Amino acid sequence: MERDPLDHKGLIREAYRIDGITLGECRSIFLDWALSTPDGADSRPMIAALLEKYESENPDHPMTQVLIEGNQRAMAPKRRGGWRSRPRD
Repeated sequence: MERDPLDHKGLIREAYRIDGITLGECRSIFLDWALSTPDGADSRPMIAALLEKYESENPDHPMTQVLIEGNQRAMAPKRRGGWRSRPRD
């Protein structure tokens, strides 16, 4: 079987195959997936592509909800805190 470059460990694919999987379990799997993405990779297009691949056939699946949340958070601008957010005099 050929590896999916978006899901090289098959975590997302397998989550969709598990009957009765919970939202919490899907979040845990998503975290594992996110931590296993290559260093420096932009996860935004990867999450969007995974949504495109799975959402239409699985609109009510908890992993779809997690991917939607992940996509929204990945697209949100990040707040910079600490010394970078303080005005310079």
